[in-house]
Amino acid sequence: MVPYGAPAAGGPEFVAHDRRNSVIVDPAGVSLEVNGHTMDFPWAGVAAVHAAPAPYGHVLMVAVRHPGGTLYECRIDARRGARLHQWLAELGPVLGHYLAHRA
Repeated sequence: MVPYGAPAAGGPEFVAHDRRNSVIVDPAGVSLEVNGHTMDFPWAGVAAVHAAPAPYGHVLMVAVRHPGGTLYECRIDARRGARLHQWLAELGPVLGHYLAHRA
């Protein structure tokens, strides 16, 4: 049995990056890098992860929400619409895998 907030090791991964920012989702949690500053969020400290295309350009917006409500956001420039749609299609199932057990 896996404790709440601690998914089994060896699960799926997602990585997206541009020249300045990146997001990694893996069995350890979510990592956001914004302009050289990295923030690591283990699954036990993640209430939700939101992902959506920005209303302008070809930008993926990813936000991590802590249980207390604090929100941390990262924007990644996909440069092409096709890549943005690919990232969204890949990210959804990975997040679903890790967040499905949440209420």
